[in-house]
Amino acid sequence: MAFTQADDKRGKVAADDATAAALVATPPQLDSHVPWHIRLGSYLLMALGLLLVMFVGVLPGLLAACLGFLLTRWLNTVLVRLVVLVRRHPGPRVMGWLSRLSSTVVILAPLLMLFFTFSHYRSYLLTAPHQFTELTDYVARTILEFKDNLPEDIAAMLPKEAEEVQRTVAYYLWAKAGALANAGRIWLLGFLYAYVGLLIGALAAVRSHSNQHAPLTDALKVRVGRFGDAFRQIVTAQFWIASFNTALTAFFLLLVLPAFELRLPYTPALITLTFVAGLIPIVGNLLCNAVITIVGLSVSPMTALICLGFLILIHKAEYFINAKVVGQKTHIAVWELLAVMFVSEAIFGPAGLVAAPLFYAYLKKELEAARLV
Repeated sequence: MAFTQADDKRGKVAADDATAAALVATPPQLDSHVPWHIRLGSYLLMALGLLLVMFVGVLPGLLAACLGFLLTRWLNTVLVRLVVLVRRHPGPRVMGWLSRLSSTVVILAPLLMLFFTFSHYRSYLLTAPHQFTELTDYVARTILEFKDNLPEDIAAMLPKEAEEVQRTVAYYLWAKAGALANAGRIWLLGFLYAYVGLLIGALAAVRSHSNQHAPLTDALKVRVGRFGDAFRQIVTAQFWIASFNTALTAFFLLLVLPAFELRLPYTPALITLTFVAGLIPIVGNLLCNAVITIVGLSVSPMTALICLGFLILIHKAEYFINAKVVGQKTHIAVWELLAVMFVSEAIFGPAGLVAAPLFYAYLKKELEAARLV
Protein backbone atom coordinates (compact mmCIF):
# COMPACT_ATOMS: atom_id res chain seq x y z
CA MET A 1 0.00 0.00 0.00
CA ALA A 2 2.85 2.37 0.88
CA PHE A 3 4.51 1.51 -2.39
CA THR A 4 1.32 2.40 -4.27
CA GLN A 5 0.94 5.71 -2.46
CA ALA A 6 4.57 6.57 -3.21
CA ASP A 7 3.99 5.78 -6.87
CA ASP A 8 0.87 7.94 -6.89
CA LYS A 9 2.78 10.77 -5.27
CA ARG A 10 5.60 10.51 -7.79
CA GLY A 11 3.04 10.38 -10.61
CA LYS A 12 1.36 13.54 -9.36
CA VAL A 13 4.70 15.32 -9.06
CA ALA A 14 5.63 14.26 -12.59
CA ALA A 15 2.27 15.45 -13.88
CA ASP A 16 2.69 18.78 -12.12
CA ASP A 17 6.19 19.12 -13.59
CA ALA A 18 4.88 18.34 -17.06
CA THR A 19 2.10 20.89 -16.68
CA ALA A 20 4.55 23.51 -15.49
CA ALA A 21 6.87 22.76 -18.39
CA ALA A 22 3.99 23.08 -20.83
CA LEU A 23 3.02 26.42 -19.34
CA VAL A 24 6.59 27.65 -19.59
CA ALA A 25 6.87 26.48 -23.20
CA THR A 26 3.63 28.24 -24.13
CA PRO A 27 4.03 31.99 -24.62
CA PRO A 28 1.96 33.91 -22.07
CA GLN A 29 -1.00 36.02 -23.08
CA LEU A 30 0.57 39.29 -21.95
CA ASP A 31 -2.56 41.34 -22.61
CA SER A 32 -4.92 39.07 -20.66
CA HIS A 33 -5.89 42.03 -18.48
CA VAL A 34 -7.32 43.80 -21.53
CA PRO A 35 -11.05 43.25 -22.18
CA TRP A 36 -11.67 40.73 -24.91
CA HIS A 37 -13.41 43.16 -27.27
CA ILE A 38 -10.47 45.59 -27.10
CA ARG A 39 -8.04 42.73 -27.66
CA LEU A 40 -10.10 41.65 -30.66
CA GLY A 41 -9.92 45.20 -31.96
CA SER A 42 -6.12 45.11 -31.69
CA TYR A 43 -6.04 41.90 -33.73
CA LEU A 44 -8.21 43.50 -36.41
CA LEU A 45 -6.10 46.67 -36.49
CA MET A 46 -2.93 44.62 -36.85
CA ALA A 47 -4.41 42.52 -39.64
CA LEU A 48 -5.71 45.58 -41.47
CA GLY A 49 -2.35 47.29 -41.10
CA LEU A 50 -0.47 44.36 -42.61
CA LEU A 51 -2.96 44.06 -45.46
CA LEU A 52 -2.65 47.79 -46.11
CA VAL A 53 1.13 47.43 -46.29
CA MET A 54 0.76 44.76 -48.96
CA PHE A 55 -1.90 46.51 -51.04
CA VAL A 56 -0.20 49.92 -50.94
CA GLY A 57 3.21 48.39 -51.69
CA VAL A 58 5.24 49.69 -48.75
CA LEU A 59 6.60 46.33 -47.62
CA PRO A 60 10.22 47.58 -47.92
CA GLY A 61 9.32 50.35 -45.49
CA LEU A 62 7.83 47.92 -42.97
CA LEU A 63 10.83 45.59 -43.12
CA ALA A 64 13.24 48.50 -42.83
CA ALA A 65 11.30 49.90 -39.86
CA CYS A 66 11.65 46.60 -38.03
CA LEU A 67 15.32 46.44 -38.95
CA GLY A 68 15.94 50.01 -37.80
CA PHE A 69 14.22 49.34 -34.49
CA LEU A 70 16.23 46.19 -33.79
CA LEU A 71 19.55 47.71 -34.86
CA THR A 72 19.01 50.79 -32.70
CA ARG A 73 18.10 48.72 -29.66
CA TRP A 74 21.08 46.42 -30.22
CA LEU A 75 23.52 49.31 -30.67
CA ASN A 76 22.14 51.07 -27.62
CA THR A 77 22.63 47.92 -25.55
CA VAL A 78 26.23 47.62 -26.71
CA LEU A 79 26.97 51.27 -25.92
CA VAL A 80 25.39 51.00 -22.47
CA ARG A 81 27.53 47.97 -21.65
CA LEU A 82 30.66 49.81 -22.74
CA VAL A 83 29.78 52.84 -20.63
CA VAL A 84 29.01 50.66 -17.62
CA LEU A 85 32.56 49.32 -17.81
CA VAL A 86 33.83 52.87 -17.34
CA ARG A 87 31.10 54.30 -15.13
CA ARG A 88 29.28 51.87 -12.90
CA HIS A 89 26.10 53.90 -12.68
CA PRO A 90 25.55 56.15 -15.72
CA GLY A 91 22.89 58.74 -15.07
CA PRO A 92 19.69 59.33 -17.03
CA ARG A 93 21.36 62.09 -19.01
CA VAL A 94 24.11 59.73 -20.23
CA MET A 95 21.53 57.08 -21.07
CA GLY A 96 19.58 59.62 -23.10
CA TRP A 97 22.69 60.63 -25.02
CA LEU A 98 23.47 56.99 -25.76
CA SER A 99 19.96 56.43 -27.11
CA ARG A 100 20.20 59.46 -29.37
CA LEU A 101 23.66 58.40 -30.53
CA SER A 102 22.38 54.92 -31.40
CA SER A 103 19.51 56.23 -33.49
CA THR A 104 21.78 58.77 -35.21
CA VAL A 105 24.27 56.08 -36.21
CA VAL A 106 21.53 53.82 -37.59
CA ILE A 107 19.99 56.71 -39.54
CA LEU A 108 23.25 58.02 -41.01
CA ALA A 109 25.01 54.70 -41.65
CA PRO A 110 22.99 53.79 -44.79
CA LEU A 111 23.64 57.23 -46.29
CA LEU A 112 27.38 56.94 -45.66
CA MET A 113 27.42 53.41 -47.07
CA LEU A 114 25.50 54.56 -50.13
CA PHE A 115 27.88 57.47 -50.65
CA PHE A 116 30.92 55.20 -50.35
CA THR A 117 29.43 52.56 -52.64
CA PHE A 118 28.30 55.09 -55.21
CA SER A 119 31.69 56.79 -55.28
CA HIS A 120 33.54 53.51 -55.83
CA TYR A 121 31.02 51.43 -57.79
CA ARG A 122 29.03 54.11 -59.58
CA SER A 123 29.01 52.38 -62.95
CA TYR A 124 27.76 49.09 -61.50
CA LEU A 125 24.98 50.75 -59.50
CA LEU A 126 23.79 52.81 -62.45
CA THR A 127 23.79 49.83 -64.78
CA ALA A 128 22.36 47.31 -62.28
CA PRO A 129 18.82 47.30 -63.78
CA HIS A 130 20.34 47.02 -67.26
CA GLN A 131 22.57 44.15 -66.09
CA PHE A 132 19.58 42.21 -64.79
CA THR A 133 17.67 42.97 -67.99
CA GLU A 134 20.51 41.55 -70.05
CA LEU A 135 20.78 38.54 -67.73
CA THR A 136 17.06 37.80 -68.08
CA ASP A 137 17.26 38.17 -71.84
CA TYR A 138 20.33 35.92 -71.92
CA VAL A 139 18.55 33.22 -69.89
CA ALA A 140 15.53 33.44 -72.22
CA ARG A 141 17.71 32.97 -75.31
CA THR A 142 19.52 30.06 -73.65
CA ILE A 143 16.22 28.34 -72.89
CA LEU A 144 15.05 28.91 -76.45
CA GLU A 145 18.30 27.39 -77.73
CA PHE A 146 18.28 24.62 -75.13
CA LYS A 147 18.03 21.84 -77.69
CA ASP A 148 20.90 23.25 -79.73
CA ASN A 149 23.21 23.24 -76.71
CA LEU A 150 22.68 19.54 -76.03
CA PRO A 151 24.50 16.66 -77.74
CA GLU A 152 22.63 15.43 -80.81
CA ASP A 153 21.81 12.03 -79.29
CA ILE A 154 20.18 13.60 -76.23
CA ALA A 155 18.47 16.35 -78.24
CA ALA A 156 16.85 13.74 -80.50
CA MET A 157 15.23 12.09 -77.46
CA LEU A 158 13.36 15.24 -76.42
CA PRO A 159 9.65 15.30 -77.33
CA LYS A 160 8.33 17.94 -79.69
CA GLU A 161 6.17 19.38 -76.91
CA ALA A 162 9.37 20.50 -75.16
CA GLU A 163 9.88 23.17 -77.82
CA GLU A 164 6.52 24.72 -76.99
CA VAL A 165 7.44 24.81 -73.30
CA GLN A 166 10.77 26.42 -74.20
CA ARG A 167 9.05 29.13 -76.20
CA THR A 168 6.51 29.81 -73.45
CA VAL A 169 9.18 30.18 -70.76
CA ALA A 170 11.41 32.26 -73.03
CA TYR A 171 8.60 34.67 -73.97
CA TYR A 172 7.68 35.02 -70.30
CA LEU A 173 11.26 35.92 -69.41
CA TRP A 174 11.46 38.40 -72.27
CA ALA A 175 8.34 40.09 -70.92
CA LYS A 176 9.99 40.30 -67.50
CA ALA A 177 13.14 41.68 -69.11
CA GLY A 178 11.08 44.48 -70.61
CA ALA A 179 9.65 45.27 -67.19
CA LEU A 180 13.13 45.31 -65.65
CA ALA A 181 14.25 47.83 -68.24
CA ASN A 182 11.88 50.34 -66.62
CA ALA A 183 12.64 49.26 -63.06
CA GLY A 184 14.94 52.15 -62.16
CA ARG A 185 12.11 54.27 -60.82
CA ILE A 186 10.70 51.31 -58.87
CA TRP A 187 14.10 50.58 -57.33
CA LEU A 188 14.50 54.21 -56.29
CA LEU A 189 11.00 54.30 -54.80
CA GLY A 190 11.68 51.08 -52.90
CA PHE A 191 14.88 52.56 -51.49
CA LEU A 192 13.04 55.69 -50.37
CA TYR A 193 10.35 53.60 -48.67
CA ALA A 194 13.04 51.52 -46.98
CA TYR A 195 14.95 54.54 -45.73
CA VAL A 196 11.84 56.24 -44.37
CA GLY A 197 10.95 52.97 -42.64
CA LEU A 198 14.46 52.77 -41.18
CA LEU A 199 14.09 56.32 -39.92
CA ILE A 200 10.76 55.50 -38.27
CA GLY A 201 12.12 52.34 -36.65
CA ALA A 202 15.22 54.08 -35.30
CA LEU A 203 13.17 56.90 -33.78
CA ALA A 204 10.60 54.51 -32.33
CA ALA A 205 13.36 52.55 -30.60
CA VAL A 206 14.43 55.58 -28.54
CA ARG A 207 11.01 57.05 -27.88
CA SER A 208 10.19 58.20 -24.37
CA HIS A 209 8.00 55.79 -22.43
CA SER A 210 4.73 56.99 -20.98
CA ASN A 211 3.49 55.88 -17.58
CA GLN A 212 -0.11 55.95 -18.75
CA HIS A 213 -1.57 52.59 -19.73
CA ALA A 214 -4.55 52.49 -22.07
CA PRO A 215 -6.09 49.08 -22.85
CA LEU A 216 -5.88 49.38 -26.64
CA THR A 217 -2.32 50.71 -26.45
CA ASP A 218 -1.24 47.80 -24.26
CA ALA A 219 -2.84 45.29 -26.62
CA LEU A 220 -1.24 46.86 -29.69
CA LYS A 221 2.15 46.86 -27.97
CA VAL A 222 1.82 43.11 -27.50
CA ARG A 223 0.85 42.66 -31.17
CA VAL A 224 3.77 44.76 -32.40
CA GLY A 225 6.16 43.07 -29.98
CA ARG A 226 5.27 39.62 -31.29
CA PHE A 227 5.60 40.82 -34.86
CA GLY A 228 9.05 42.16 -34.00
CA ASP A 229 10.04 38.81 -32.51
CA ALA A 230 8.90 37.04 -35.68
CA PHE A 231 10.89 39.50 -37.79
CA ARG A 232 14.00 39.01 -35.70
CA GLN A 233 13.80 35.24 -35.98
CA ILE A 234 12.89 34.98 -39.67
CA VAL A 235 14.80 37.83 -41.26
CA THR A 236 17.94 37.58 -39.17
CA ALA A 237 18.27 33.86 -39.81
CA GLN A 238 17.49 34.27 -43.51
CA PHE A 239 20.03 37.08 -43.83
CA TRP A 240 22.82 34.84 -42.59
CA ILE A 241 21.62 31.98 -44.77
CA ALA A 242 21.62 34.27 -47.82
CA SER A 243 25.09 35.51 -46.91
CA PHE A 244 26.29 31.91 -46.59
CA ASN A 245 24.85 31.02 -50.01
CA THR A 246 26.29 34.14 -51.62
CA ALA A 247 29.77 33.55 -50.22
CA LEU A 248 29.86 29.96 -51.48
CA THR A 249 28.39 30.92 -54.85
CA ALA A 250 30.93 33.73 -55.27
CA PHE A 251 33.72 31.31 -54.36
CA PHE A 252 32.44 28.87 -56.97
CA LEU A 253 31.93 31.42 -59.76
CA LEU A 254 35.05 33.50 -59.16
CA LEU A 255 37.58 30.85 -58.10
CA VAL A 256 36.46 27.28 -58.79
CA LEU A 257 35.20 27.69 -62.36
CA PRO A 258 38.09 29.92 -63.52
CA ALA A 259 40.51 27.31 -62.15
CA PHE A 260 39.11 24.96 -64.82
CA GLU A 261 39.15 27.75 -67.42
CA LEU A 262 35.38 28.09 -67.29
CA ARG A 263 33.72 31.47 -66.86
CA LEU A 264 30.05 32.34 -66.71
CA PRO A 265 28.77 35.58 -68.23
CA TYR A 266 27.10 38.15 -65.96
CA THR A 267 28.90 36.82 -62.88
CA PRO A 268 28.40 40.02 -60.77
CA ALA A 269 24.67 39.99 -61.55
CA LEU A 270 24.44 36.29 -60.65
CA ILE A 271 26.15 36.87 -57.30
CA THR A 272 23.85 39.81 -56.53
CA LEU A 273 20.81 37.76 -57.53
CA THR A 274 21.96 34.96 -55.21
CA PHE A 275 21.94 37.27 -52.20
CA VAL A 276 18.70 39.10 -53.00
CA ALA A 277 16.76 35.97 -53.92
CA GLY A 278 18.36 34.10 -51.02
CA LEU A 279 16.43 36.33 -48.62
CA ILE A 280 13.33 34.43 -49.74
CA PRO A 281 13.30 31.06 -47.95
CA ILE A 282 13.58 27.91 -50.09
CA VAL A 283 12.11 29.37 -53.29
CA GLY A 284 14.82 31.99 -53.70
CA ASN A 285 17.59 29.43 -53.57
CA LEU A 286 15.84 27.23 -56.13
CA LEU A 287 15.48 30.24 -58.43
CA CYS A 288 19.19 31.04 -58.20
CA ASN A 289 20.11 27.42 -58.88
CA ALA A 290 17.96 27.36 -62.00
CA VAL A 291 19.32 30.64 -63.38
CA ILE A 292 22.98 29.76 -62.78
CA THR A 293 22.52 26.29 -64.29
CA ILE A 294 20.85 27.74 -67.40
CA VAL A 295 23.63 30.30 -67.80
CA GLY A 296 26.13 27.46 -67.39
CA LEU A 297 24.34 25.54 -70.13
CA SER A 298 25.00 28.43 -72.50
CA VAL A 299 28.73 27.76 -72.00
CA SER A 300 28.55 23.97 -72.31
CA PRO A 301 26.49 21.04 -71.02
CA MET A 302 29.41 19.98 -68.81
CA THR A 303 29.54 23.44 -67.25
CA ALA A 304 25.82 23.21 -66.53
CA LEU A 305 26.31 19.83 -64.83
CA ILE A 306 29.18 21.19 -62.73
CA CYS A 307 27.08 24.20 -61.71
CA LEU A 308 24.11 22.02 -60.89
CA GLY A 309 26.16 19.61 -58.79
CA PHE A 310 27.83 22.36 -56.79
CA LEU A 311 24.58 24.24 -56.27
CA ILE A 312 22.81 21.09 -55.11
CA LEU A 313 25.44 20.76 -52.39
CA ILE A 314 24.85 24.37 -51.38
CA HIS A 315 21.09 23.82 -51.44
CA LYS A 316 21.37 20.77 -49.20
CA ALA A 317 23.46 22.71 -46.71
CA GLU A 318 21.02 25.64 -46.88
CA TYR A 319 18.06 23.29 -46.45
CA PHE A 320 19.62 21.84 -43.30
CA ILE A 321 20.41 25.28 -41.89
CA ASN A 322 16.95 26.57 -42.79
CA ALA A 323 15.24 23.63 -41.14
CA LYS A 324 17.36 23.90 -38.00
CA VAL A 325 17.54 27.66 -37.59
CA VAL A 326 14.23 28.93 -38.94
CA GLY A 327 12.14 25.83 -38.33
CA GLN A 328 13.12 25.36 -34.70
CA LYS A 329 12.71 29.00 -33.76
CA THR A 330 9.36 29.55 -35.46
CA HIS A 331 7.93 26.01 -35.36
CA ILE A 332 7.16 26.24 -39.08
CA ALA A 333 7.44 23.10 -41.18
CA VAL A 334 8.74 23.27 -44.74
CA TRP A 335 5.40 22.26 -46.24
CA GLU A 336 3.64 25.01 -44.28
CA LEU A 337 6.12 27.59 -45.49
CA LEU A 338 5.81 26.52 -49.13
CA ALA A 339 2.00 26.49 -48.99
CA VAL A 340 1.82 29.95 -47.44
CA MET A 341 4.35 31.35 -49.92
CA PHE A 342 2.45 29.84 -52.85
CA VAL A 343 -0.86 31.39 -51.79
CA SER A 344 0.72 34.72 -50.87
CA GLU A 345 2.55 34.98 -54.19
CA ALA A 346 -0.67 34.26 -56.05
CA ILE A 347 -2.42 37.11 -54.21
CA PHE A 348 0.27 39.76 -53.79
CA GLY A 349 2.87 38.83 -56.41
CA PRO A 350 6.62 38.78 -55.66
CA ALA A 351 6.12 40.85 -52.50
CA GLY A 352 3.99 38.03 -51.17
CA LEU A 353 6.94 35.65 -51.35
CA VAL A 354 8.95 37.97 -49.11
CA ALA A 355 6.15 38.73 -46.67
CA ALA A 356 4.68 35.23 -46.34
CA PRO A 357 7.28 33.70 -43.97
CA LEU A 358 7.25 36.76 -41.71
CA PHE A 359 3.48 37.16 -41.56
CA TYR A 360 2.92 33.45 -41.03
CA ALA A 361 5.52 33.31 -38.26
CA TYR A 362 3.72 36.19 -36.55
CA LEU A 363 0.37 34.43 -36.95
CA LYS A 364 1.74 31.28 -35.34
CA LYS A 365 3.10 33.30 -32.44
CA GLU A 366 -0.32 34.77 -31.80
CA LEU A 367 -1.99 31.36 -32.05
CA GLU A 368 0.57 29.82 -29.69
CA ALA A 369 0.10 32.66 -27.22
CA ALA A 370 -3.65 32.06 -27.30
CA ARG A 371 -2.94 28.31 -26.91
CA LEU A 372 -4.87 27.49 -30.06
CA VAL A 373 -2.05 25.50 -31.70
